[in-house]
This record gives sequence, C-alpha cells and structure tokens, in this order.
Amino acid sequence: QLQASGGGLVQPGGSLRLSCVTSGRPLDDYTIGWFRQVPGKEREGVSSISHPYGRTNYADSAKGRFTISKDGANTVYLEMNGLKPEDTAVYYCAAFDGFGSAGRVLNPGVYDYWGQGTQVTVSS
Repeated sequence: QLQASGGGLVQPGGSLRLSCVTSGRPLDDYTIGWFRQVPGKEREGVSSISHPYGRTNYADSAKGRFTISKDGANTVYLEMNGLKPEDTAVYYCAAFDGFGSAGRVLNPGVYDYWGQGTQVTVSS
C-alpha cells in the first residue's frame, strides 16, 4: 500500500516536498514513479527512481526543478522547487516490479500499485 502526502497551496516560485510511504514491501523492491493529472487530461509521468540501481528519470517539465530521492526502504520523496502554475495537479506515486528506459518508467500504464493522490496548487 502506497500513501502520498505533502501537497498544498504554494505561490509561484515556491517549493513543496511530496512523500510516498509504503506499509508493505520495501520500496527498494520496486521502481517508484511520480505522476500527475489535471481534470480532462491524461495522467503524465513526472519522475521515477528505478529498482535496483536507483537510476532517476525526469520528464522535460521537471528537469532542473524537481528531485526524486529515497530515504531508507520505505519512503520516496519528490522535492519540487521553482513551482509554476502549470504544475498544479493531483500528484500520485506508484510502483512496479521492473525497470527500463525513461519512456517505460514514466509511462503510467506499466505501474501496478498506486497511492491516493495529493493535490498541489500553485497560485498567487
């Protein structure tokens, strides 16, 4: 079971840190991805950290602003800096037992386990 938290309302240019915590198998056993979705649009990949070597991948929209990291066996963070209004979305963390190219690990269709979303709103 995955649980995402840390969303909120932030001004443009601000920062948030999202957390994804598992109460089941250690996250080390999985590739963990962060995704986001706005109403009327498809869910899109933001970042991932892969099992077993910890390789990270970022969508172009996240490069240079977001950082994904692991803390121990049960927590994955998404540090988001320089937030923009277009980053407003519901953010989800997900897991699957595999790895692959950036195109694969940022594809929500390969993920088997999903947490509930956390709302991020960037607005002045």
